[in-house]
Parts: sequence; C-alpha cells; structure tokens
Amino acid sequence: MQSYFVVEFAHSLQGRIKQFHITHRFIAYLFVTLLALFALAGTLFSSYLRMSFKASQYEKLAAEFEHLRGKYHELQRVSRQSNEQIASLENLASEVSAAYGIRQPEFLRDRAEFASSSAALSVEKSIEQYNFLKSATYSTIYHRYAYQWQAHSQPSLWPVNGFLSSAFGGRTDPLSGEGAFHTGVDVSALPGTPVHVTADGVVTSTGWNGGYGKLVIVDHGNGLETYYAHLSQFLVLPGQDVRMGQVIALSGATGRVTSPHVHYEVRVGGTPVNPYRYLAKSETARPAHSAQSDLGL
Repeated sequence: MQSYFVVEFAHSLQGRIKQFHITHRFIAYLFVTLLALFALAGTLFSSYLRMSFKASQYEKLAAEFEHLRGKYHELQRVSRQSNEQIASLENLASEVSAAYGIRQPEFLRDRAEFASSSAALSVEKSIEQYNFLKSATYSTIYHRYAYQWQAHSQPSLWPVNGFLSSAFGGRTDPLSGEGAFHTGVDVSALPGTPVHVTADGVVTSTGWNGGYGKLVIVDHGNGLETYYAHLSQFLVLPGQDVRMGQVIALSGATGRVTSPHVHYEVRVGGTPVNPYRYLAKSETARPAHSAQSDLGL
C-alpha cells in the first residue's frame, strides 16, 4: 500500500472540507524541480555579475585608452611644434651663415651631439627625418626664387682647368679592373686647383659622400643638378646662391681615386646624363671670383 500525505482545506462558513493526497514521489519531484530552478537562477545571476564586471572593466579600459590617445596627440602636437621651431632656426642660421660668410655653430654642425643630449629617442629620429627632408626639398624650395635671378641656368663652363682623363659611359674600373658605368667625366687637375660652378644655382649639399669623397651638389632649377667630387676643400655652404664661374671648392684626391682630379656630373631629374653636350661648346672655366672664398675657409 502506497503512503501519502493528506492536506485538508476547510471552509470557514460552510464547513466543507477538501482533501488533497500528495505522494512522496510528487514531493521528491517538486523538491528536485525547485533545486534545479534555484541552480539555474544562481547560474544566471552569476553570469550577470561576471558580465557586469567585464563591462565595467571594459569601460574603464576604454576611458584609459581615450586618455592615453589624447596625451599621445598632445605629444605629437608638441613634437611638431618643436620640429617646426628647429627647422625655422636652422633655416635662419643657414641664411645668416650664407649671407655673412660665417661658420655655422657647433650645435648645428654636430647633430649627433645634440641628439645624445636629449633623452627621448623619438626626438633624435624626428631630427634625422627632418635632415633628410631638408636635403631632399632644398631644390624645391629654391626653385621658386632661382628663376628670378638666374642669368645662366644651363651648364656652359668646364668646372676646372685641366684635361679630360675619363669620359662618360662604360669603362674599365681603374681600381677593380672590372667593367663599370662612369656617371660623369674626370678632369685631371693638381690638388688645390679652383673648381668653378658651371651655371647659376643654389648649393644643396657639401660633405663627404662615399666614393665621391668631398662632394658639392648644385641645383640649377628644372630638375638640373651638377656634381663636383673628389674635392679637397669647400668654399660654399648649403643654401648659398652661386653664379656661373664662381669658385665653389678646390680640387683634390678624396674618395675612391687613383690620382688627383675632379669628377663632374650633370643630372636631369636625378639621372646622370652625358656632360659632353654641355662641355662641347663651352670654354675653359673663367673664375668669377678668386680662389679664396668670401667665407674665409
């Protein structure tokens, strides 16, 4: 015989009694069902708490990210302002040096020392990029003004008094003995011979350049440049205006050479072209100034 519980409900007015028989199995099922519901509710509540915590952490990280991005943009702005100020000061220093014939200060000539004095590597990198952009855009800057004063924009002089020792084009490399392409012409000259610029232009570079040795590059506008290599001494500064026949350097034997001479190149759009078409009808260089530089170098 199955045992069960009896639940009675009595009406207070009519006195009727209702009985409900509840078996042990029903109570067990009810208990298990309630446990399952409580477990499900606990799981859902726990998941809600975890999601709420993750959402709050995400909002916190998003706020920190926005704060850091704002600081980064501010640092970028300050860096740009600093670079613009450096560029403005260096351009002014170059113009003053060129105009009055004085040497640039040590802190402008020795960029590595300035970079090492700053603790931030980003500043050093910015200065290196600025130097590259400055040298790359010199000609673009001065093109606008060159046309106003240029009387001789095409090379029409020999750069140095001497004789042609190596022509443009294919040749046997004098050092390696292998075939090579010669990008200019070599004009033999004793060390210290005045080197003349072959057209009006702006000096874009003076410095050591690998096998070229000491090299001067002059921009004549319209993508036309001339190179003067293996020099012993510079008599001009970057950014300086020069006129055809002006002495810009002294010849030498620096770089990859076997004897003293001046390597002369003409480039159009950055590509070397045969200088002979400019030299064929030109005369021996007639200096516009003496071999002594106005800068006292």
